[in-house]
Amino acid sequence: MSETTPSVADLIVRCLENEGVEYVFGIPGEENIHLIEALARSPIRYVLVRHEQGASFMAETYGRLTGRAGVCSATLGPGAINLLLGTADATTNSTPLVALSAQVGMARSFKESHQGVDLVAMFAPVTKWSALVATPGAAPEMLRKAFKLAQTERPGAVYLAVPEDVEKSPAPPAALPLPVNVPRPDEPSPGQVERAAAILRAARNPVVLAGHGATRSHAGDALRRFAERLQVPVATTFHGKGVFPDDHELALGAVGFMRHDYVNFGFDQADVVVTVGYELQEFDPVRINPRADKRIIHVHRFPAEVDRHYDVAVGLQADIGRSLDALAQAVDRPFPAPDHGQRIRSLLADELARGAADDRFPLAPARIVADTRAALGRDDIVLVDTGALKMWMARLYPTYEPNTCLISNGLSTMAWTVPGAIGAKLARPEAKVLVATGDGAFLMNSQEIETALREQVAMVILIWVDDAYGLISWKMDLELGHDVDTTFGNPDFVAYAESFGAAGYRITVADQLLPTLQAALEADTVSVIACPVDYAANLELIRSLGELDESLS
Repeated sequence: MSETTPSVADLIVRCLENEGVEYVFGIPGEENIHLIEALARSPIRYVLVRHEQGASFMAETYGRLTGRAGVCSATLGPGAINLLLGTADATTNSTPLVALSAQVGMARSFKESHQGVDLVAMFAPVTKWSALVATPGAAPEMLRKAFKLAQTERPGAVYLAVPEDVEKSPAPPAALPLPVNVPRPDEPSPGQVERAAAILRAARNPVVLAGHGATRSHAGDALRRFAERLQVPVATTFHGKGVFPDDHELALGAVGFMRHDYVNFGFDQADVVVTVGYELQEFDPVRINPRADKRIIHVHRFPAEVDRHYDVAVGLQADIGRSLDALAQAVDRPFPAPDHGQRIRSLLADELARGAADDRFPLAPARIVADTRAALGRDDIVLVDTGALKMWMARLYPTYEPNTCLISNGLSTMAWTVPGAIGAKLARPEAKVLVATGDGAFLMNSQEIETALREQVAMVILIWVDDAYGLISWKMDLELGHDVDTTFGNPDFVAYAESFGAAGYRITVADQLLPTLQAALEADTVSVIACPVDYAANLELIRSLGELDESLS
């Protein structure tokens, strides 16, 4: 191959450019050096990371915020396998992602070979499509198919393996990127709209449950119009937080807590549930329909999953916003304002206000939530890691705009937030970005602090420090009456942050947290704040919810 003859690696990069890709997150290896070199000649920015798992989380979060597939890249074998976790997280969170890796050459693909494992089979269960680019001419069609599948409802991850000998082969002269066609939103079926409207007209206490699909479809405005026209209260899943503003008079908050929470009471009294962009992995429907006796109207772009407690009476499979507008027009009558809605909002607001005034040290979880909310603007982004803090943030953190409180509630993966914050800041550079993470999760991917500093990505990492895997301790205490093997030691987080060149802060009294957060968010660097938390409040919360009168009277 002459120096001027484009390779398949060059062709792949042209296909990525054709798809509008701005960033590729990854680590190069011996078997994909030609792809990395081709990216260096491209306007696409290659973000060198410190662990391939971090690359997959960066790509996933970028995809979640933009709606365009984030791209991550690795070498073959162990590098590719490290992409697997974030790839699975993306699929279970319905987020568009394209993972690319090298693979052994075709000449040794059929036999035992150094670093050779069946990556296509390995990625198949956690992707929408997993395939091998076996011939040079296949690249344009396979890349177009990958992005089309990743970005089309229901979004998810796609994996392509590129053999090292294919990557450096000459690209066929006729092989060119394919045109990108975006399908138009579709109109709902008038017959299905009328069937759903008939159910709603006969309802006494309808309620809406909005999920991540409503956010992806940009259906927030239509959801507000629907709720206001019919005076129907709206709850969200953890994953859907912000698609309906928590300060709206019809907001019920988020469902998903491990025990029966205030928000569930709105469903206890409901006879019809309108689910809007809801997917079952976000929240088990048995928790809101335990007797399987509520009538369900499913509003989404695709049919509902089958579940005994999610027996759909009518499905509107079309553009979510158009379906909501058509349904509201067909019903065209407000329901009596539910008394429990205001009571639920008051209970949540009172709990957060008590937390804001709690001066205990280590800090009460509700105090950390309140100060986090006070420090961030309405459009700023907080990424909430998995652990006990997720339950507190998801329950109590008021969220006003879509995709401003990001939670992994499909796979519920630990340690996605530090690398994810890099993807978030690149997707939304105008927003301040804060990571809320436990000390257990933080150290799993904290090496990406170096990536953020090198890429000049400013963000704040707030570590809830309890020297334990707090959520597992909580669960053990509830079920066993004690916890075992959940505690560990930690480094000096301030010194650790400073060793990277980041700013480090240590909270020693409750009143320090809010001003420290505000100062760190204004700084143009990576800041790490170590904040001790008192999770004794976990069992206090369980007791208080258990004693709550479910009539809400």
